[in-house]
Amino acid sequence: MAEFLLNVIQLEIMARSWISEDHLGLDASAAVVGDVAITAHLWGNSEGVLAGVPFANVVARELNLNITWLRHEGEWLHPTVKVAEICGPARRVLLAERTVLNTLARASGVATRTRGLREQLTLLNWRGILAGTRRTTPGFRLIEKYSLVIGGADTHRNDLASMVMLNANHIRTAGNVKKAVTIARRVGGFTKKVEVECLSLEDAINAASAGADIVMLQDFVAKELNETTAYLKKEFPRLIIEASGYNLTIDNIKDFALPAVDIISTAQLTQGYSSLEFNLKVDEPHADCDHTNEQ
Repeated sequence: MAEFLLNVIQLEIMARSWISEDHLGLDASAAVVGDVAITAHLWGNSEGVLAGVPFANVVARELNLNITWLRHEGEWLHPTVKVAEICGPARRVLLAERTVLNTLARASGVATRTRGLREQLTLLNWRGILAGTRRTTPGFRLIEKYSLVIGGADTHRNDLASMVMLNANHIRTAGNVKKAVTIARRVGGFTKKVEVECLSLEDAINAASAGADIVMLQDFVAKELNETTAYLKKEFPRLIIEASGYNLTIDNIKDFALPAVDIISTAQLTQGYSSLEFNLKVDEPHADCDHTNEQ
């Protein structure tokens, strides 16, 4: 289902860009292998969540390769397991190799880290929303945001147009939080929520009083966060409270999973993840390989 979130035209543009980036000049290795038909086996060598299948599919489709998946997206992989088979002309399979492996490695890394935090929150009986942030890799945002969904998290803002978020720089430039929220409400329209980043209880009270829909409590220490969220929820029952921290981990996430917290967000999901390891191994050339991509 998650793959239906993706724009097929955008996927094709991205795949062509990736392939072109990896083959800007003359590729002597392609002359070595030619167009002999081969089947390559894609192996997962790490433990974690498989993610990034639609991106591998579109690379294969652009190169007219046939890819058959033996494991499902979102499935937990144990090393060493065969994940897929790729069939087609040798030079095209090997042109796809690094792009497919890099994409799967990073997408699966995001999904795996996300799944770990989501499961820890479940164990804590916290039922709010776990979300990523806009701290994503330039040019790789769509893959990282998509992988958050596979791992069980919310994407938060996909881009600047998705929601109005006002931080200290916006408020300082506008003059005060009330003026900033008023302008955001007027130009953003009724379809957009307004969120204000807050560094203190005073900031949060001012933002809520000005009409913000969401306050993001940034890098609060545990005791302060508990007291602040309890007060805000009592005084502003409809206010959505987001607790955010860059250094959030499985070990300290309990400090964020409070009854008055609606959303926990962290950049660690898209900046602090470790990539999973995948590799591709080619069979002996054979004549019965179907070159047609049926994805």
